[in-house]
Amino acid sequence: MNSIRVRIGVLGLALLAGLAAPTSGSAAAEAASAPAAPTVEEQRLDKAVPQEILRRSGFDVPATEFADDLAAARSYAQALRVVVREGSALWRRAVERAQGRGPDGGDMSRDDDRPLYWARLSMTLEVRTWEPGFGLSGGQRAALLDALERGSRGQTDIRYPRGEGIRRVLVTGFDPFTLDRDIRISNPSGASALALDGTVIRTARGPVRVETAVFPVRWSDFAEGTVERTLRPYLRQVDLFTTVSQGRVGRFDVERTNGAWRGGFGDNENVGRTETIPVADPASQPQWTTTTLPYEEIVAADTGRFPVYDNTSVTEIPAGGTQAVVRPEGPTPGSIARAGGGGDYLSNEIAYRATLLRDRLGLHDALPGGHVHTPVLQFGAGNSDPATGAVTDPEFVRNRLDIVAQVRAIVGVAVAS
Repeated sequence: MNSIRVRIGVLGLALLAGLAAPTSGSAAAEAASAPAAPTVEEQRLDKAVPQEILRRSGFDVPATEFADDLAAARSYAQALRVVVREGSALWRRAVERAQGRGPDGGDMSRDDDRPLYWARLSMTLEVRTWEPGFGLSGGQRAALLDALERGSRGQTDIRYPRGEGIRRVLVTGFDPFTLDRDIRISNPSGASALALDGTVIRTARGPVRVETAVFPVRWSDFAEGTVERTLRPYLRQVDLFTTVSQGRVGRFDVERTNGAWRGGFGDNENVGRTETIPVADPASQPQWTTTTLPYEEIVAADTGRFPVYDNTSVTEIPAGGTQAVVRPEGPTPGSIARAGGGGDYLSNEIAYRATLLRDRLGLHDALPGGHVHTPVLQFGAGNSDPATGAVTDPEFVRNRLDIVAQVRAIVGVAVAS
């Protein structure tokens, strides 16, 4: 991509640093940070598949325009305005494309979540490797990246109508992941978020407004509180929430129990973490949290072609024990978590964090919320080889559309119940 300019350096990360520019020339010189090397995620941009996805969706255009606008900024304040504006615009462009508004931008299916993912990385790479003529501190560069991430994920775009007569639902999805296994991968939970954002679902109990956001597949972001920061302002406003991620082949699962454990699988930065999920106030941290979604009604309803299961299984170290065992019916008293129903990866972690936040806000008995796993999104027969396969095919698109439609139906059943 013409807009990608890789420069090697060291980025001083200070996510909580102040956003104000230095007050003097000498201070600016002292505070200025060198640009950083691209992240592992950003380094994948040069491969043929991301470039094809961007070109065939038209999402190479906003990345190129962003690079030009950022280069024209003459101060940190101007750069921040560009980042906030263009991050939010990228999210809105992806939502509108997924929902059939505006130009196609190319021949890629509109329901595809991957253009947003790769365009966002193109933009974060620009910020990370940018060398402005004015002094830019490490904290300021980190703040620009944070604003870009949040805006382009819909995390700052959650808006519910005021007044009575309409209920409110919050749904979250994820980026594509396991990209070194198959860089063509799409995530149906992210596609569902784009398709549902700002929509209204009609139910027998009245209209339901859905707002959505997408999260990164990175352990570090979760440890820094991205889930809590995004969800906390809205959980007292909504009537139901569900986190969504890609799970098992050929089935949906409503995960009954979430565990306080990270199992170490590599994230999109190829980093693994094996530890208790780090949260605020760890002294009061439970080993398990539970769904309050109406799982019986969801499982019983005809929501689509994939079967839906109430998944009760967990992996635990029993009280007084030392070895992990699988418990098909859920955890036993006093046990230590080693995997929730949704496993020990970031799917389980977002479910754990969201439901723990619900409980800490005193909403356990008042707010239905939990996690739904979608089927694995599969390519069509004959297109399974990542090395030689096409980036899309008719069965791949049909599978994603069916999963997205079933997520919408499951949300409708849950809120109607």
